[in-house]
Amino acid sequence: MTIAAALLMGLIQAAAAAPQTPEPPTPASIVAGAPRSDWRSIPAGDLLVMDLAPEGGKPRRVVIQLVPAPFASGWTANMRRLAAAHWWDGTAVVRVQDNYVTQWGDPTEKKPMPPGIEPVPESAYVTPLDTVADARPSIEARDLADVDARARRLLDTAIRGTVTPRAPQGWHERDSYAEWVELLDGWPIAADKSSAWMPHCYGMVGVGRNLSPDTGTGAELYTVIGQAPRHLDRNIAIVGRVISGMEYLSSLKRGTGDLGFYKTPGERTPIVSVRLGSDLPAGQRPAFEYLATDSDSFAAYAAARANRRDAFFNRPAGGVDICNLTVPIRAMK
Repeated sequence: MTIAAALLMGLIQAAAAAPQTPEPPTPASIVAGAPRSDWRSIPAGDLLVMDLAPEGGKPRRVVIQLVPAPFASGWTANMRRLAAAHWWDGTAVVRVQDNYVTQWGDPTEKKPMPPGIEPVPESAYVTPLDTVADARPSIEARDLADVDARARRLLDTAIRGTVTPRAPQGWHERDSYAEWVELLDGWPIAADKSSAWMPHCYGMVGVGRNLSPDTGTGAELYTVIGQAPRHLDRNIAIVGRVISGMEYLSSLKRGTGDLGFYKTPGERTPIVSVRLGSDLPAGQRPAFEYLATDSDSFAAYAAARANRRDAFFNRPAGGVDICNLTVPIRAMK
């Protein structure tokens, strides 16, 4: 062996023996490594299963998780009644507006409502913080006299998964539409000193309505398929989010009429059925779980989303928008 070859071999061996700097964790690797104890199951009774007409012989199933109480409870109660009555069967997707929403319901707007559908007041677009506290007895925010302290106590103790110091410093204070944005039981919320509401993030499901004081019944729904239209917050009810099958709603042909409405019946996508997950036969019920937002795994995930340090990124952002801090959801095995 020549001297040059020996030196080269020595350098190779030294490099192989040198300690390797571990790759920084990515959001995906953190989620993949989260222990089973950090995941929470979603009850089948909180899921709406919507089957669109098959395309090319392939089924198209969309699963929507309904928002938890006390948010939008009047509308979600109506939606449960509509699903139980099979009201959406035979309706259709009527509107697809690019970078905005996909909307579905009764194209004729004349289909009779089942019994028990109740109007919901505009005041229900937001939920008082006291009501949130009452729904979770461990929160004692209502016992605090000062409204600022009450709000801060609620948002810093009850909604823990993305709050300083467990998450990136200050990210939840950077919002153009609310005083605070946080995560509560796996859901994004926005809030001020007195109330909270669900933001219009990608995949969130809202209630279509006419002009005020109409608030919609929950029979006509839409999902956000573009950049988050947060200007709609507190103007329309958010009642759920698409957790599976979003690709079937976001990839539909765009409507050519005003606001993306389809001009002819033939352009619409028929809805075969909508059922609550708990009303399906046991072997057909969807089963999903989410990464608990009060877990150490989620805190690490949130930090990684705000400060990407893996090889592709040259500069960490130092923050993350509430609509980009998506809560990981997966089908249960």
